[in-house]
Formats: sequence, C-alpha cells, structure tokens
Amino acid sequence: LQGMVKEAPGQLNFTGFLGLFSEKAAGTDPEETLKNAFAMFDSDNTGYIPEEYMKDLLENMGDNFTKDEIRQVWKEAPFSGGKLDYNAFAAKIKGKEDDQA
Repeated sequence: LQGMVKEAPGQLNFTGFLGLFSEKAAGTDPEETLKNAFAMFDSDNTGYIPEEYMKDLLENMGDNFTKDEIRQVWKEAPFSGGKLDYNAFAAKIKGKEDDQA
C-alpha cells in the first residue's frame, strides 16, 4: 500500500486511490482485496465498520479527506444502522449492482 501511495502523481484523494488500487489489482481478485483492506478495520469481523469510525479514518489517516470528499463517499456508501457494509461497498466500487454482490 505504501508503494502504491508513493506512485500517486500528487495528493491522493478517494477517487485517485480507487483508480490506483484498481490498476494494481488487475489480474488478481480486486474485490476480495478491497474487502480484506476494509476488514483490517473490523476488529469484530462483522462485515461492518461504524460510520463515525470510518469518518475518523478518512479524516485522520493517510491523505486526509476533506468534508466534501467524505460527503461524496457517503452518497455512494451502503450505510445501514450507522454502519458501513464494506462487502457491499467493495462490490459497488468494482461496479457490481446489489443483486450481483
């Protein structure tokens, strides 16, 4: 991951991260890789990350997201009951619809 971040042409935002991640995941199981990355922040292995924890991660880890970037993610992210369903989100990132996940 650190190597990928160093390859970014400038400040890395969420869209840039997804593009870079997709390029690197070509030829592998990229959806599973995304799920595994999210799972690192799911200590109880529930398949969900609390919304406030996710927001804190985006604001304070790596290249910090702006409030506007977080709003953009929240528009697309599958939150339910204050938690992010990261398996569904990984499927959505890879272009799958809910019925394909």
